[in-house]
Amino acid sequence: MQKPSHQSRQWGDAVFRGLTLLAALVMVGLILVIALQLIKGSQPAFARFGLGFITGSRWDPVHGDFGSLPLVYGTVVSSLIALIIAVPLSLGIAIYLAELAPQRVRAPLSFLVELLAAIPSVVYGLWGIFVLVPWIRTSLEPFLHRFLGWLPFFQGTFYGFGMLAAGIILAIMITPTISAVSREVLLAVPVSQREAMLALGATRWETIKMAVLPYGRSGILGAVILGLGRAIGETMAVTMVIGNRPQVSPSVFELAQTIASIIANEFSEAFDDLHLSALVMAGLVLFIVTLLLNIIARLLVWRVARAPEGMSRE
Repeated sequence: MQKPSHQSRQWGDAVFRGLTLLAALVMVGLILVIALQLIKGSQPAFARFGLGFITGSRWDPVHGDFGSLPLVYGTVVSSLIALIIAVPLSLGIAIYLAELAPQRVRAPLSFLVELLAAIPSVVYGLWGIFVLVPWIRTSLEPFLHRFLGWLPFFQGTFYGFGMLAAGIILAIMITPTISAVSREVLLAVPVSQREAMLALGATRWETIKMAVLPYGRSGILGAVILGLGRAIGETMAVTMVIGNRPQVSPSVFELAQTIASIIANEFSEAFDDLHLSALVMAGLVLFIVTLLLNIIARLLVWRVARAPEGMSRE
């Protein structure tokens, strides 16, 4: 069989390089098209409110007054609550599955954890309405108020629905993503890292703490970024449990609203051009917030990755 000539191989490499470049440019172009369409659709609202749309605290379609500050607040705070709950839980799951679980348990438990990611968000929302919200209203919120009620975060009426419910359901939804990626990161840590620590007399926990986790910290941070992206953009489940009241309150018991939830609730009913443009501009704000958070998170990953693996930055 005749081998391909050197010229034909070069031609094949050029075609392959061009196809991969085209694939990359398609994604960049898609992002630009989305951004341009959002900018175009938000022009009437921007002409009416300007930057006051971002700082405005009132969302009143009846009187044509729109401000996205409560929506941005609800989006960011619910995502932060989800991370506070999900990151330690996910990291614990990943450490157990990668380092401590017996072989007969590791595979089925990993499958069950990852199965949570396949559940539709509307199912999470229904479960939240019928199970999570009543439990929060009758048990969790009274408990938090009793012991932490001196803090402004745990004061107010026990609705069940609200910021806390949204944060908890988001935490459940992003845990499979963070734990699965973190598990793969920990499994990729070279065995020599563990053996070196064990040879120095370290315990199993000391080995995980001082060798495994520092070595994979950039990958774990990347997993957290993926979870954050899922939390910020989640719509259906959050809409069903957050209460849908656009307000800024320090209490996690209060009803709130996110950008994604208000778009889902009002877009089909926005017959007024200004109202529709305000919703599109809210989508543009969500796009910018997501972009900024991902840029900040990426800078953190680069900062962590610059340090020698397994070494402290101190």
